[in-house]
Amino acid sequence: MATEPKEHIAESLLKRAHSPDAASIIFRDKVKLRPLLLRPTSPDPKRDARSKRQYERFQKAKAQRKSNKPKPLSAKQKRALCIYEIPKEQRKYAIYEPLHRMWCGYMREILGLSDGKKTYIDANSAGPMLVSADYHGALLEVTRSRCISRVELRGIVVKDTKFTYEMVTEENERKIVPKEHTVFRFEVPFEKRQGVEEERKPMVFEIHGSQFENRAPDRANKKFRQHWDPDL
Repeated sequence: MATEPKEHIAESLLKRAHSPDAASIIFRDKVKLRPLLLRPTSPDPKRDARSKRQYERFQKAKAQRKSNKPKPLSAKQKRALCIYEIPKEQRKYAIYEPLHRMWCGYMREILGLSDGKKTYIDANSAGPMLVSADYHGALLEVTRSRCISRVELRGIVVKDTKFTYEMVTEENERKIVPKEHTVFRFEVPFEKRQGVEEERKPMVFEIHGSQFENRAPDRANKKFRQHWDPDL
């Protein structure tokens, strides 16, 4: 004869505290259907070995790709290779005249002179524009400097560094002029309009190089404040 299955001890203990229906539900959900996790912190040894081999192959391929990629040049190597130097055959004033014409159009646009209607600009409106403008292609003339030999030096800016302006003069010579203690002058001509015979005089500006001792990209995003300058 088949013997009746004995009642589980956990179910019998639950029936002492709960009703038979509640005890059976709790026993089914909490005991019988509860998953039993064996070795939860120990991964499969075969899977771990496989992932380890894959990781080692990935690191090996990554190192090989990195070794094939050329390393960037250091500042010393760039100076030795003269990457930023202008060759002698390209130090000609005529080469940069189209750049200067483009720069004049750029200045007319940022100053609001491109439509030809505006003829007057004050310091409050033009000052922030001039300070944050790019001067590559500007035709600058030194009007004041502590070095007398630099006065009346005139040329197109081909490189605007943090502390200097590198210019090409009309005599096809490259001149490096420091910004500190130097005042520069430049002109922004008006655009010629059809049907107007009288040509308007260009607008003349003077900038103090000591206020421009920043790289051109940094100067475009920098906010300037008015302060006292001992050289003025």
